[in-house]
Amino acid sequence: MDLTGRTALVTGGTRGIGLAIARTLHHHGARIVVTGRDEGHGRRALEALDAGDDVTFCRADATHRSDAERAVDTVVERYGHLDVVVNNVGGATDFATVADITDEVWHRTLALNLDTALYTTRHALTHLIPQRSGRIVTISSMEGRDPDPGLCAYAAAKHALIGLTRVLAKEVGPHGITANCVCPGAVETDWVTEQGPKAARVLGTDYAGLIRHFTGRTATGRLTRPEEVATAVLLLASNPGSGITGACIPVDGGTTV
Repeated sequence: MDLTGRTALVTGGTRGIGLAIARTLHHHGARIVVTGRDEGHGRRALEALDAGDDVTFCRADATHRSDAERAVDTVVERYGHLDVVVNNVGGATDFATVADITDEVWHRTLALNLDTALYTTRHALTHLIPQRSGRIVTISSMEGRDPDPGLCAYAAAKHALIGLTRVLAKEVGPHGITANCVCPGAVETDWVTEQGPKAARVLGTDYAGLIRHFTGRTATGRLTRPEEVATAVLLLASNPGSGITGACIPVDGGTTV
């Protein structure tokens, strides 16, 4: 799965799953632009990747269309062309049931997970369609396939990403472009440790109970690792994955079997 000569944009690529994806793609030869909202996280990501000029950090908030478009253009300006787009920005900062969710939380969660992918993908297509090649990989979630109660906005957004990807695959397939989703199981990243206690309260438990809940849903008896998600992205970004499009690949330890 050699990506030598390819370029990639990894949104939200400074921590957690995004950083693991950037590391894996670069290890297999790609030059990368990673985005994030925090300059400090960006600097630490570049230090961790230790890839010199092959990796660039672009400060961007992908919930703003102009930032998302600028990130896409940065890849082309920096490396001459764009080959792979990984829509990894996502998450949630508040959790609630359908009966209790506020408009603000609903719209903020949809913007963070769904709008970001639309803005980035739509602008990327202005480069990918003319060159008649490209790979678009969007990080959804097991919650988009088999949701838990109390995560209504997050689950709705992740489910919507799957629908968006399936439509996109049919639209851009004739242009030599593939579009797929990867659906990770629970991964204990720093984001999960920060936001997990809020989700746990909605589920009527504590953080340790939340982790036991997610682990108990798996067939493997453990949480998903970031590098396992990154390996699925690598396949979809590579030549051996060229026959896969419109797919939703679970990397969740059998949670959604």
